[in-house]
Amino acid sequence: MKHTAPQGRQLKRLAALSVVAVVVGLLTAPASGAATPPASPNVIPGVDEIVSSPNLKQVAHLPKTGPFANSTNSDWAFKGKYAYGGNYNGFTVYDISNPKAPAVAAQVLCPGSQNDVSISGNLLFLATDSQRTNDTCENAGSTTATPGDRWEGIKIFDISNPLTPQYLKSVKTDCGSHTLTLVPGKRREPNVYIYVSSYNLAGVDLPNCALPHDKISIIKVPTRNPQAAAVVATPVVFPDGGYPGGTEDQSPTTGCHDITVYAEKDVAAGACMGDGVLFDISKRTAPRVVTTVRDTVNFSFWHSATFNNSGTKVVFTDELGGGGAATCNPEVGPEKGADAIYDLVGKGNKRKLVFRSYFKIPRTNANTENCVAHNGSLIPVPGRDIMVQAWYQGGISVWDFTDSRRPKEIAYWERGPISLTDPVGGGSWSAYWYNGYIFSNDIAKGIDVLELKDRRTAVARHFRTDLFNAQTQDNFLRW
Repeated sequence: MKHTAPQGRQLKRLAALSVVAVVVGLLTAPASGAATPPASPNVIPGVDEIVSSPNLKQVAHLPKTGPFANSTNSDWAFKGKYAYGGNYNGFTVYDISNPKAPAVAAQVLCPGSQNDVSISGNLLFLATDSQRTNDTCENAGSTTATPGDRWEGIKIFDISNPLTPQYLKSVKTDCGSHTLTLVPGKRREPNVYIYVSSYNLAGVDLPNCALPHDKISIIKVPTRNPQAAAVVATPVVFPDGGYPGGTEDQSPTTGCHDITVYAEKDVAAGACMGDGVLFDISKRTAPRVVTTVRDTVNFSFWHSATFNNSGTKVVFTDELGGGGAATCNPEVGPEKGADAIYDLVGKGNKRKLVFRSYFKIPRTNANTENCVAHNGSLIPVPGRDIMVQAWYQGGISVWDFTDSRRPKEIAYWERGPISLTDPVGGGSWSAYWYNGYIFSNDIAKGIDVLELKDRRTAVARHFRTDLFNAQTQDNFLRW
């Protein structure tokens, strides 16, 4: 668990960090280290050629191995000196005690897409959104399952010993679990909650996923008895049915894709296909919709959300093309398949999300590269809103949205296309800042560790945390 320093101690620490920031800012210039100097934004790198801005460089790479070598990497979480990387065949435990020399510490074979992960204490939660013959980790294909036998949902593992994770319990949920969000309990209660996001794109009733699917599932996990974990609520988020859909590129709302919570502020932001949602989560088992927003001009599929540290802004991503299309090109343009920045204004039930601007990487990708806004996290810089973000084959971008009307990129790193002749999926699924480094889980290639050396972010290297789940934001000033 993380411990919050007493207020006096915290203020002294922040004062010290401010001094460090000034000193480092004066002494540190952006460092070079790109394998190839950055070219014009319109020049596409060669196959697997690495290019970057001078201030962001790769310091380690570890290919996928074993049963995961030919399977898709997905999301991940961090605890202590270990990173837990999801993969459609299970998850890998990486020893990152030396970020410049990561090593595989353990692999858990447990097939079931997407296998996103979140961690609380010694518990790891694995999301399954593919219908399996049962809830075991056996390599059983979903196509042979009869409707009554199908299973999808959440699996719970004990990671007290990271080298030997133990499967404890499963919880079945309607429509499975495409993503999951860990929600801390209130007032030191001995429970954590899992907000399960799932949806139905088929437009027809499916086994274990009947329409209308306008809800989320909430699992209560007693931390002292995780075997008792169970669904305790399925609140309907869209009693009016949500966005019905527009053009062929705009998805109707049949559930949520991803939810990010800021528990300290009792708020959550939901990216729910055709709708962006702000929730009040004062009561963990009964999240209440405060306001919703839609973008019927440029957004196709509301994919994920990130608050700034003060909780006054939300960045929503649009997964145009479902993550499998070439969208970073002049034909698509700078506003579709982008991030959208909203200011959170007002108080209480009168809070509103007010659109300010779009951000999209400024580099042209090949038409064989899947490229779209994907998962990222804040970089802990007091007084600034700076984020690192994955863009699939568009690479990794570090960008500043302190001025929500004028976001700007300050660093980037990318690997050239997997192929210049045929469309091949790949690139960074999730790029997160953790204790001084950027860790990227590449769909096809493995993991990359990057080091950012820039005076504008130098102070971030002094912030440390023992636990990181991207969808469970907390105030980095309390780390």
